[in-house]
Amino acid sequence: MGLALYRKYRPKGLADVVGQDHIVRTLRAALDSGKISHAYLFTGPRGVGKTSVARILAHEINGLPYTDDSMHLDIIEIDAASNRRIDEIRDLRDKVHIAPTSAKYKVYIIDEVHMLTREAFNALLKTLEEPPAHAVFILATTEAHKVPDTIASRTQRFSFKPINQADTVSHLQDLAKQEKITIDDEALTALAEHAGGSFRDSINLLDQMVGSGEAIHKSDVEAMLGLPGTQTVDGLYEALTTSDVAAIATLLTEARIGGVNAGTLALALGERIRNDVLAGGSASTNTVALLRQLVTAAGERDAFIALELALFEYAAVPSAPRAAVPPAPVAMVSVKTTPAKSEPIAEPPQPQAKEQAPEVEPVLMPDPVTMSASDESYWEELLAVIKKSHNTVYSVLRMAQPQLEGDKLTLFFSFPFHQKRISESATQKRIADAASALLGRSIEVKAVHQKDTKAPIARAAKVSRDVAPAVTEISSLKDVSAIFKGAELVD
Repeated sequence: MGLALYRKYRPKGLADVVGQDHIVRTLRAALDSGKISHAYLFTGPRGVGKTSVARILAHEINGLPYTDDSMHLDIIEIDAASNRRIDEIRDLRDKVHIAPTSAKYKVYIIDEVHMLTREAFNALLKTLEEPPAHAVFILATTEAHKVPDTIASRTQRFSFKPINQADTVSHLQDLAKQEKITIDDEALTALAEHAGGSFRDSINLLDQMVGSGEAIHKSDVEAMLGLPGTQTVDGLYEALTTSDVAAIATLLTEARIGGVNAGTLALALGERIRNDVLAGGSASTNTVALLRQLVTAAGERDAFIALELALFEYAAVPSAPRAAVPPAPVAMVSVKTTPAKSEPIAEPPQPQAKEQAPEVEPVLMPDPVTMSASDESYWEELLAVIKKSHNTVYSVLRMAQPQLEGDKLTLFFSFPFHQKRISESATQKRIADAASALLGRSIEVKAVHQKDTKAPIARAAKVSRDVAPAVTEISSLKDVSAIFKGAELVD
């Protein structure tokens, strides 16, 4: 069995560590000056070198060479995920006072330290408070917020950062050259992007691509990993800007058939929209809402449905000219009055008051949902009930045009896949039970596909993506940056 590339090219010294120069410099200075701390805490995402640096540091403070086969009695590695109980830490606490067998320091590397139980942390705390002179602890974790402050405050903390794309591509190029792998730069860039800053993941992905033995191109990487092509992402973006729902449905169907990962597609489209917003594009409330939905779509049970509904909802909101002042949010009419001169309270109204009558301007409201006069609020109440119990069904149901006639509720859908989903027996029964409970009579539910159905998406609570005051746009722009964990804003 061959050795995995990430193990074969694991760094053997601090000089081999990639993308963590700020940590390497500090540790090298400490080693050169002989100022060794009794405890270190390495934090950061997975695959960025925490455990590798811990092993290198353990060997270098003892002046020992480090290779793949290096094993030393005075360097003890503990996996906290499988040794998280208080008994294991008590055993460590008892043995830590025993002097090293041959090295200068006895080094304990505790990986995924956040997995320890509260009792185990308490047992470890006593040792960290009064450690023997010959003991050094190196704690590593991907979830620093789960490490108690009492533990973290007794260590020197080093925060590892995700490897930037340029460093990852450069290192993969060197690795491919050593392994005699023919792969173009665009393919390496795609691997680095998909790894998301994890150096180990990027090497694993390269190892996965080598199987065919042929030259590797970007299209091969996209096909193997289910990555969306640039044409798909740009096509969806164009369809959104033109509110072309049919084009969105076609592109999503092609992506599904082509094996594209829905979560990856959602994030790629979100990145495309984000770049447009930061370059000066529209940052309306609906744009921010869409970005939030795209970020969370990957976690849904059916990510393609979540992505599809998010795009349909955004595209279906009608466009309107930007207004300097937003319309009244609740009232059906807005009233303008011309200020009159101040008069004593006792005097009667002036005859000219007739000229100062208020001007009434109608505010356009969305078309009401089709249903009987006695059940006007029923549809919104039904949606609220379904949303509480089954959010995915609610997302599909809200795309329907309902029609209630007697004891029969007919749901019209513009797209067959929505009609098919609601027609599932369990889903149909859930809606019928909820409707029957609200109306106090037995209701039969039927889902129908009707191409020219106008889905009632733009309800009173909705705001046109182009109708927003200037202050909302500025706030939304900050929201876009916050969704993606910080970004430079371009005026």
